[in-house]
Amino acid sequence: MLLKVTLIIVILWDLYFLFNYIISLLMNYRIKEWTPFVSIIIPAYNEERSIKESIKSALSQDYPNFEVIVVDDGSEDKTFETASSIKDERLKVFRKAHEGKAKALNFGLSKAQGEIIVTTDADTLLHNSAVKELVKRFYDETVLGVGGQVRVLAGSFLERAQDVEHLRIAMFRRAKELEDLSVAPGPISAFRKEALEEIGGFVESKVEDYATTKKIKKLGRVVYAPKAKAYTKMPTSLKTLWNQRKRWFLGDLMHLGGGFLKEWFFLILGDFIAFLDVIVTILLIVHGNWLLLVAFLGFEIITMTIPTLIEGGSIIHALLFPAFLWFWALFYLALHVYGYLFILKSKAL
Repeated sequence: MLLKVTLIIVILWDLYFLFNYIISLLMNYRIKEWTPFVSIIIPAYNEERSIKESIKSALSQDYPNFEVIVVDDGSEDKTFETASSIKDERLKVFRKAHEGKAKALNFGLSKAQGEIIVTTDADTLLHNSAVKELVKRFYDETVLGVGGQVRVLAGSFLERAQDVEHLRIAMFRRAKELEDLSVAPGPISAFRKEALEEIGGFVESKVEDYATTKKIKKLGRVVYAPKAKAYTKMPTSLKTLWNQRKRWFLGDLMHLGGGFLKEWFFLILGDFIAFLDVIVTILLIVHGNWLLLVAFLGFEIITMTIPTLIEGGSIIHALLFPAFLWFWALFYLALHVYGYLFILKSKAL
């Protein structure tokens, strides 16, 4: 009985987001055709190997009015020289002392001429329609920020798992955050310059994208642009992935608030569902319910196949989704337990 209840909860949870995702596909989200001048800011620290491709993708935008500003944040390699070797009148390259990503972004902001500020990373490739799609979503004056879809340049199992994770995030954002985005991600986001200046620039934080989004939302709205895509590099080892996500999660915890289906409540609920995702497969195997196991795995594949086909992911990733889902559920459960204990220990000292 307990197993069936657990299975029903997991299926209903997945169906809830799948149905909302499908509904969002059937509805036309609001856009505005306009071409304000845009400044694309790329902060870079020791990115000699990837900066050239990142700049080239920014310069290749299918958009008429923009500049690209690269801020070398005191790199110890040849990032500045590599960036400066690209000759284009739309490109400006600056070098400053190493002070962190937020200050590098704010330095770029001080040099920017654009009405709209687009941010990306030095290890990220923007799709050539990314800026155009971001700008379209500033459909009225209340929209102060726009976030795009992050995809992962995948090769190894871990990179493929992260691409599937970001496809799942894209599904969630279409379903629930199309007009109220929780975070405009660092690899692809856009803000009205005047709004950034009003809040004092990008927020200095371990998670500057999340912190900046939250502060901007006190003044207006931040929305999602599903067709604005960026392809970024992600950790290739489990240790690096853990350290990255630990930094993100602990940083996020510092900025969480309240609200139904948001932040703390939603975080705890998500952890509960992740726990069920982990145990339901184990329980089905232990009890020898092979038919039910196959049906459950098939259901999970179907729920991922639809967004995979829509968002341009790999069908192989969709077929392997149950394995990726189990991995992420276990990974985030361990990470979040660590984070909660870390916070409790810090408050006890």
